[in-house]
Amino acid sequence: MDRRNPSSASRRAFLENAGMGFAGLALGAMLHRDGYASTGMWSPPTGEPHFPAKAKSVIWLFMNGGVSHMESFDPKPMLTKYGGKTIAESPFAHTQDPEKLAIERLVAADGNGLQRNKLYPLQVGFKRHGQSGIEVSDWFPNIAHHIDKLAIVRSMWTTDSNHFAQTQFHSGRHLNDGYFPTLGAWVHYGLGSLNDNLPQFISMGKREYWNNRDGRYLGPAHDAVPLRVNPDNPLDYSKPQGSFSMEEQRIGKGLLDDLNGLRAQDYPEDASLEARISSYELAFRMQTSVPEVINFTNESEETKSLYGLEREETREFGMQLLATRRFIEKGVRFVQIQHGGGGAGKWDAHSGLKKNHTANALAVDKPIAGLLEDLERRGLLEETLVVFATEFGRTPGSQGADGRDHHIYGFTVWMAGGGLKRGVVHGATDEIGFHAVENRHYVTDIHATILHQLGLDSRKLELPSRKRLEIDHGKPIEEIIS
Repeated sequence: MDRRNPSSASRRAFLENAGMGFAGLALGAMLHRDGYASTGMWSPPTGEPHFPAKAKSVIWLFMNGGVSHMESFDPKPMLTKYGGKTIAESPFAHTQDPEKLAIERLVAADGNGLQRNKLYPLQVGFKRHGQSGIEVSDWFPNIAHHIDKLAIVRSMWTTDSNHFAQTQFHSGRHLNDGYFPTLGAWVHYGLGSLNDNLPQFISMGKREYWNNRDGRYLGPAHDAVPLRVNPDNPLDYSKPQGSFSMEEQRIGKGLLDDLNGLRAQDYPEDASLEARISSYELAFRMQTSVPEVINFTNESEETKSLYGLEREETREFGMQLLATRRFIEKGVRFVQIQHGGGGAGKWDAHSGLKKNHTANALAVDKPIAGLLEDLERRGLLEETLVVFATEFGRTPGSQGADGRDHHIYGFTVWMAGGGLKRGVVHGATDEIGFHAVENRHYVTDIHATILHQLGLDSRKLELPSRKRLEIDHGKPIEEIIS
């Protein structure tokens, strides 16, 4: 066996026998970063940006279930004006503009479904905010206060009309194509560590089975490390199974160091062994460093209130976002937070949309606004990209009495910080929010924009055996980049 390229099975057995399951995550990342996991002539990325970066880190806020773009950041008053009429009865069933992808064709192809489906009035009011005068739903009053920090893209589209679209938004591929690395995995793969005491890719919140892995063909070393905001138990397998004192842990670690030293003498040319030993050191440090980051004892009451920790409705999400700020401050590259995960997702409002979105917006609005303000005042926003995304939008027509169905033809994403323009709107949907009609963007254009700001060229990250499609790479949205 080539001692410089041991099998993954041998590596896994070595770690499991040592009784430190979490060390495998650290080891995989270090092996890949240091080049020991390479095969043949292919070498992994160096960990350096391909060109000067404007951002260092990403905070990925994902709203599971499908946020209604029309009741959040893309107001459509025509829905209220023509509410109760079918699309066929409205002025919007016909168009002479080919860029608007004539709804009449969908009416004809749908077997009268859209002719029966009635336009559903907006369930919330809108107001203009900030110097930019951008309209924001009354369900998001705190985010509205920071509207001049946001770059809003109102012309997103995707192709998976069910909630597997969560995977599509993260990876760029429809699940029918198979499983592919997520954006966070590509960032983890392409860039080096900013802090060797902490994971560089973290996930918080529940992820459904179809969207719970990241590395895929890049390898499990590039999966996000799942964390809980609980200082006593933040991470599975991060503590010994038994109850050991710190002195006993030091003795055990010393013995392991001695055994590793003997092994190194027997195999002096096994370069990966040194990385294994380093991984134990990293895992040991993480046992202390991770709980320290999610311990808010030293945070002021004003800061805790900024994130809504004093209110039951906002406490859980607020704690995740405060922890995120602390992780970013310590040098973590990518933090993805899933709000409302489980089943289809909490934002899935086939009925009772007003009640659903009122409650969900209440849970996230104040914490997100607090995050934006906290990052700004600490000088972190310009080097941190904050992304607010969801898998698709909701239909302009009603479903049942008071809901909206899934909608893939047009929806909204916003970003802030990381060298992007502030207080701008890019792209547009038509008068009823049906189609993205101006500056349309597939989901990988969001990926490309983020990678660009991090100084990464996705084509230089490709594996020779895994050539990607052109649409996988996307194109940076130049109009929102400073």
